[in-house]
Amino acid sequence: MSAETPAATGQFTRRRQQFRDWRGTRPFWAGLLVLLGGFPIMYFPYANLKLGNLTVAMSTTAGAGSLIIGVLLVVLGISLWFQKHVRTFAGVAAILLALVSIPVSNFGGFVIGFLLSLIGGAMAVSWAPGQPQPVSETASDEPNDLSGTSPANGANGRHSAG
Repeated sequence: MSAETPAATGQFTRRRQQFRDWRGTRPFWAGLLVLLGGFPIMYFPYANLKLGNLTVAMSTTAGAGSLIIGVLLVVLGISLWFQKHVRTFAGVAAILLALVSIPVSNFGGFVIGFLLSLIGGAMAVSWAPGQPQPVSETASDEPNDLSGTSPANGANGRHSAG
């Protein structure tokens, strides 16, 4: 039995479609950007860069503040995925934390974390759940004539002047 069996392909397609359906009902990309924005804000104040024998420490006096901001952004990103009703609060909080990270955390994680969190927060605030498309009950074999001159609608080539 090979790895290319029809059952495995069908299951992959079904799981992918389930993920797409789940992703479409929540601010997925906003949560992902906020989540990814938290990592550089958390990481850079504790990172040490080695250049040959020289070690450059990028630590600041507000290292604990950077860690708290980064962890909060990661939690807000996850909450955007799993609790879509808090999208406005999480979006505004992500924007405020991104702005606070500029002076606290090495210019917001060297601007990378700041921009990701800011854009993700704005996307979360602006996201709205979509309305399902109604299924039309009309017969599909009728011609779609919108000119108003179809014999099917009784106009028979005559136009109404009123």
